[in-house]
Amino acid sequence: MSFITEDFLLQSESAKALYHDYAKMEPILDYHNHLPPQDIATNRQFKNLYEVWLEGDHYKWRAMRANGEPESVIVGDAPAKEKFLAWARTVPHTLRNPLYHWTHLELKRYFDIDTLLSEETAEAIWEETEAKLAAPEMATLGLLDQWKVKALCTTDDPTESLEHHASFAAQGHDLQMRPTYRPDKALGVTDAEAWNAWVDALAAVTNIEINHFDQLVAALRDRHDFFEQHGCRLQDHGLSIVPGTIAAKSVSETIFDKVRAGKDATPEERDTIGATLMLLFSEWASEKGWTMQFHIGALRNVNQGLFKRFGADIGCDSIDDTPQGQRLTRLMGAMSANGTLPRTVLYNLNPADNYMLAAMAGNFQDGGIPGKVQFGSGWWFLDQKEGMEWQINALSNLGLLSRFIGMLTDSRSFMSFPRHEYFRRTLCNLLGNDIEQGVLPNDLLMVGGMVKNICYQNAADFLRLDEA
Repeated sequence: MSFITEDFLLQSESAKALYHDYAKMEPILDYHNHLPPQDIATNRQFKNLYEVWLEGDHYKWRAMRANGEPESVIVGDAPAKEKFLAWARTVPHTLRNPLYHWTHLELKRYFDIDTLLSEETAEAIWEETEAKLAAPEMATLGLLDQWKVKALCTTDDPTESLEHHASFAAQGHDLQMRPTYRPDKALGVTDAEAWNAWVDALAAVTNIEINHFDQLVAALRDRHDFFEQHGCRLQDHGLSIVPGTIAAKSVSETIFDKVRAGKDATPEERDTIGATLMLLFSEWASEKGWTMQFHIGALRNVNQGLFKRFGADIGCDSIDDTPQGQRLTRLMGAMSANGTLPRTVLYNLNPADNYMLAAMAGNFQDGGIPGKVQFGSGWWFLDQKEGMEWQINALSNLGLLSRFIGMLTDSRSFMSFPRHEYFRRTLCNLLGNDIEQGVLPNDLLMVGGMVKNICYQNAADFLRLDEA
């Protein structure tokens, strides 16, 4: 019997009706991911499951480490097939982890494979998928087309050339690939050496000499305008701690001079110059009608031994528990007072912040744009069934679920788009069970209309990605 059935995760007749009649066929707008733009622009053809599935997936790497697999088959130099076999050995141990669901959902949707992945079945699955991946429709554009992906937004540093975005746009596809402006490195002043190297790269790409704070601002603004020319509609900010010290610009100028001279800033100084820059970023986003995203609360590169060997984004990040509410209040309050608070999405990594962020979003609605400040979908460690339900419940209780802009992949893998299905099934199950229990009216047309909007239309309207 197949594990991934047509009614997977759907526990009531109302849930089944909501999913199959209202959610299933909606297109996808994936407004935050880490997909490589080059792979999309060149329509990359993947050779095997390692390349398309494991190559950049730190979720799987964490599980493999927990299962005792050596680094050689995780981020080391073992052959691709050995790395896949190590993942296959790990999968049976992921029961009740969302990776077990995602693994089999992806095998079913992309390859029509019902077999449970294990060490015993790995060889046959490797060979079957290798043959299927050779088909032209299994290149990147075919994989995206299978899921009716209408638009996706990559995550890009201001120093990026955006050459692949330009190349793809010139090819005339119906699919939109848009960049997202993510200037996190501008706030990295506690590491003067790395920050100065990045500032030098920014100076080179803008042809602006950066020896003063105003020149840094000018270069960042230059790239903001450049991203706009390439269809950008969003900016993103990964903030382990929200910068909340609002001070005169002269203070940030002094901090800039110190760090540009090669001295590390203190955490307090980072907080101050970070707040100054964030207020500028909000001003530019507001002028252009962009959406600003806050990803709050990641404690990064925790395992210094592995970080020194292999670098960042290898599965050694965690959930921080620093209080964020007062800092966020000061920062967003200053944006609001200045009249520069743009459309905003707030994501938390610590589930303890769910109700704080849901309430914070409500503080800054302006009566003009529906859901102008969004409590964003479950992110990273929270993008699993329980985390999605927590987020939906907090938003429902403190805000308007009907205005929610829905799910995203936040992924580096082209096989991650079934996460949208996973979210939609979870959403429909929650609402369907409410109908069955009499908590919501037994009006599938009304509730189903809300489901359709959450799956696609709310995001399309809010993010303006249907506009040229």
